[in-house]
Amino acid sequence: MKVTDYSAELHVAGRFANAGWNVYFPHRDEGFDFIVSKYVAGEGETIRPVQVKGKYPTSGKKNNPIYGFVGKLSKIHPNMVLAIPYYSLAVPEYPVFVAYTPLSIIKTHSRGYRCQPAKYESEKPVKRPAFVKFFDEEGLKLIETPEWGTILADESEA
Repeated sequence: MKVTDYSAELHVAGRFANAGWNVYFPHRDEGFDFIVSKYVAGEGETIRPVQVKGKYPTSGKKNNPIYGFVGKLSKIHPNMVLAIPYYSLAVPEYPVFVAYTPLSIIKTHSRGYRCQPAKYESEKPVKRPAFVKFFDEEGLKLIETPEWGTILADESEA
């Protein structure tokens, strides 16, 4: 089965929905892949624009201490979520895990932007220790916080 960016978007949208977020898809894909909203007690209605950039390794990919998204983002927003589902060669149909990253850890790069919260070892993606809080359920929970757009990686583990 060949996994496409569209199936990655739907997978990530499903994870948001399972975590209690409402998911809204645009009529035209001219920036964000979808918008999520959720009522958060003590904070009120929380809204986040989401871009999804899947990572699909190919055979022969070498080990790398940093692994993630490098490229253009059609739009950015202070409260956006860059969701990066990481796939493996062993089970290419489903992501091994998903990183949910705030604008604060997305850096400029000569090719646009970069966000590399994982590494690649032994033919599979691995979470980098400094970025563990941005993955899976813990990452989804962080998105609810008012500090979302300014949260940084754990420097002590970088």
